[in-house]
Amino acid sequence: MKYLKQSVAVLGCGLSGVAAAKLAAREGAEVTVFDSGRPEGLAAAAAEVSAAGCGTVFGDAALDAAAGGFDLAVTSPGIALEWPLCRQFSDAGVRVVGELEFAFPFCEADIVGVTGTNGKTTTVELVAAMLGGCGESAVAAGNYGRPLSDVVCSDEGHSVIALEVSSFQLEAIETFRPDIALWTNFAPDHLDRYPDVGTYRDAKLRLFENQTPADWAVLNARDDIPPVAARTLTFSAFDGGADYSYRGGEIRRGGEPVMAMADTELRGTHNAENLMAAFAVAEARGHAPDVIAASVAGYRAPAHRCELVAILDGVEYINDSKATNLHALESALLALSDSEIVLIAGGKDKGLPFGDLADCVAEHARAAVLIGEIRERLAAEWGARLPCHTASDIGEAVGLATRLAEGRGLVLFAPGTSSFDMFSGYEARGRAFREAVNWLT
Repeated sequence: MKYLKQSVAVLGCGLSGVAAAKLAAREGAEVTVFDSGRPEGLAAAAAEVSAAGCGTVFGDAALDAAAGGFDLAVTSPGIALEWPLCRQFSDAGVRVVGELEFAFPFCEADIVGVTGTNGKTTTVELVAAMLGGCGESAVAAGNYGRPLSDVVCSDEGHSVIALEVSSFQLEAIETFRPDIALWTNFAPDHLDRYPDVGTYRDAKLRLFENQTPADWAVLNARDDIPPVAARTLTFSAFDGGADYSYRGGEIRRGGEPVMAMADTELRGTHNAENLMAAFAVAEARGHAPDVIAASVAGYRAPAHRCELVAILDGVEYINDSKATNLHALESALLALSDSEIVLIAGGKDKGLPFGDLADCVAEHARAAVLIGEIRERLAAEWGARLPCHTASDIGEAVGLATRLAEGRGLVLFAPGTSSFDMFSGYEARGRAFREAVNWLT
């Protein structure tokens, strides 16, 4: 037991915190979970960690607790290192690591670490599906939804873990080292947490910092990535010189076709890049192209990611609620540009430069219906370029977009920002869009 009789503080009582607390308890630690949230909202999580023998300190008491007596603090990715709950431990001289770093030494499986601004979840699913179809015991985890600590505690015996890794998780690593590091793409995001784009990018680049020449890095050829120690494979739907490229609806390796997009249920160039990236991972794992291609035939994208909800009276309704930043919105517009688009966008104002996207929106959308706290700002910034309308909720927005579509093309729900002004997350927002479309039938 690595932490026998050591005092371990776990900061945050969400999925990552609960999983880390259980792992620490398994390793013999005396565990206390701290969360500044309201105790009544944490009752279920508290019961779970208490059953594992962990103590809890919630609410204002968590921010007032004495931190100096702990040997280690494990922080959840939703808690920034400079926030008060974290700072009280680091200021007391306690070593603070993230849940990812904490679980990593216990992980016996190989790790494919996937980071980037967009496409991480789809790519993680594709990697897990491909490697599973190639005969490996693969599981998808990390920021994808299942913490690494939970996989480690399960003793499921996987040979490889496809791990979605966020910039928040990478902030608090020390030794974490993926066998294959995959960079999907980069665009400005999370400027409500980071002081500037460079700081956000630097956090993501930490994915490569502990790799060696024995490892692999799979890189988007359009992004300017500093030199890495690992062996590299590149991909791009826009750069024909990449190892994996896209032309005429086909994924190509060194110019030779290896798979047709039509063999999957994925749509758009952004999904072609996700597929190429996963294909490169499978190649790095030693699998043959024909086996890789067969492993994902018929694959469908996860919910809320360019998901076709319905075709009603000649209009397609596409749910891309996961488009929580400008790059994702732009990617959706470009990927679906063969159709006439009525765009539904908007949500929380998190400081993103929406005005920079006005030309792209005007070029690819016939009209925009705007929602959320940012709707009036968007109408002002885009209104000179295309017809803009505002709606008070998603139901009203879908009805208005349907009338504007006039029986052709598609209604694209790609908000371009987060959902927390109106919803608990992009999943709830996507479900609301689905329900609004279903009401039309």
